[in-house]
This record gives sequence, C-alpha cells and structure tokens, in this order.
Amino acid sequence: MQPDAIALPTPAPRRKKPALWRRTQEFWLPLVVLTLLVLAWEIACRVFGVPAYLLPSPSAIWGETWAMRMQVLTHAGATFTTVMVGFLVSVAISLPLAVALTSSRMIANAIYPILILTQSIPKVALAPILVVVLGANELPRIVITFLVAFFPLVLSCAAGLLAVPPELLELGRACRASKWQELVRIRLPFAMPIVFSGLKAAIALAVVGAVVAEFVNADRGLGYLIVSATAFFKVPLAWGALILLSFMGIVLFQIVVAVERILVPWSNDNGKL
Repeated sequence: MQPDAIALPTPAPRRKKPALWRRTQEFWLPLVVLTLLVLAWEIACRVFGVPAYLLPSPSAIWGETWAMRMQVLTHAGATFTTVMVGFLVSVAISLPLAVALTSSRMIANAIYPILILTQSIPKVALAPILVVVLGANELPRIVITFLVAFFPLVLSCAAGLLAVPPELLELGRACRASKWQELVRIRLPFAMPIVFSGLKAAIALAVVGAVVAEFVNADRGLGYLIVSATAFFKVPLAWGALILLSFMGIVLFQIVVAVERILVPWSNDNGKL
C-alpha cells in the first residue's frame, strides 16, 4: 500500500452548545451572580449595623431613590442627552479624521501631536476654563464629553483602516479601483470590527465624560445629583444615582453591541470576551 493511500482519521466536528445553555451563560448566570452579591450586601449591612451614611443597604438605596424618582429621572434624562450628543459628535468627527490621518503622512504628522496634546490635559482642569469661554450652559459639558470619547475612537478607526492586508489593496488597484472605492469597498468593511471596538469604548467613556463635566458645572444631571446629595448627607440617593449611571452605561454599551451584530455580522467579537 502506498503511503499516500493511508486514510488519516478526521477530527470530530465541534459540537455547538445548545441555545438554552448559551442564553444561560450570557444572561441568567450574570443575573444570578449579581443577585447573590446584592443579597450579601443587604445581609452584611443588617448584621453588622453599618450606618447608612457610610454604606447604605440596597433596600435603603432603593427606598430613597424611589421616593425621589421623578427628580432622579429628570437628572438621568439630562445626563443621557449630554452623553448622546457628545458621543454622536465624536463619531461624526472621528471617522473623517481617521480617514484623513491614514490617507496622508503629512496630515498625520501635523494633526497627531495635537490629538495627543488634547488628551494630555486633565478634563477636570479643562472644564472650568471651558465654562468661562463657552458660558455656563450645556455646551461645555458636551465638549468635555466629546473630548473624552473621541480619542480612542480615532485611534481604533485609524488602526482598522491601516490593518487591511496589502493583498486586498493590490487586488483593488489591479481592478482599477479609485481611492473612494478602495475606502468604501475594501478598507471600511475590513475595519468595521475594530471601529466598533472603539465605539464600545467611546460610549462607555462618554458617560464618564458627562459626569466629570457635571461635577464641575451643572444645575442638573446625575453627576450634579451625586454632588448635591453627598453635600446634604443623602448618601443612599447618591448611591442610587451612581447605580443608575452604571445601568445607563451598560444599556448603551449593549445597544452598540446589538448594532454591531446587525451591521457587522462577520465580526468575531460582537462584544464577547
């Protein structure tokens, strides 16, 4: 028998996990763990008699937050507006800027140091100056949110546009594709998974930027609510605003993940580790 006639064993195909098990891992398992942590928190506060001004129990947080639910929702709406406007502005500016940075070495050398300079300035120190320059209104908070969110988005967009294999670019040039066709049909589709990684980081940072801006100058918003609540020793209300901020960040992050699954079905990530 010839050596090449020997039949090699073929590896068994990997069995896919049932849909119910996947849903359990993705949703129910984290929910169960979170519920157990909340219960442990509640029991510890009751057993050890922890004062509410140090660490309020979940029931105290819920009670005080629910009692002021209308005011809390109003502040949450103000923060949500700042987050979304700052995030959308960062998206509208970051993608064209990334295209410009990757299309010309001269443009990259001229603009990239300025981008680094904008990120080296602490936003907490910049916020009062923006209030003086732009006025005590919503605009300084939007600018701070934009500055916090757009830099990682620019980097991810530029990295995705530069990560295209040279073979694909050579194939496009062999087919006489124009620069615009190369960008739209080759670079952008290949870069979209990396771009969405930047979008997920940017939406999370936008929440952080909005709260930082509200700490410095605001008359509404969850950041303002946290500052005012702690000033009057309403610690459970401050915790409630903090938890609501975390929930807002998680929901916005999952919305970006859902959009990625729809627009970029070929991505290997789609928000999972």
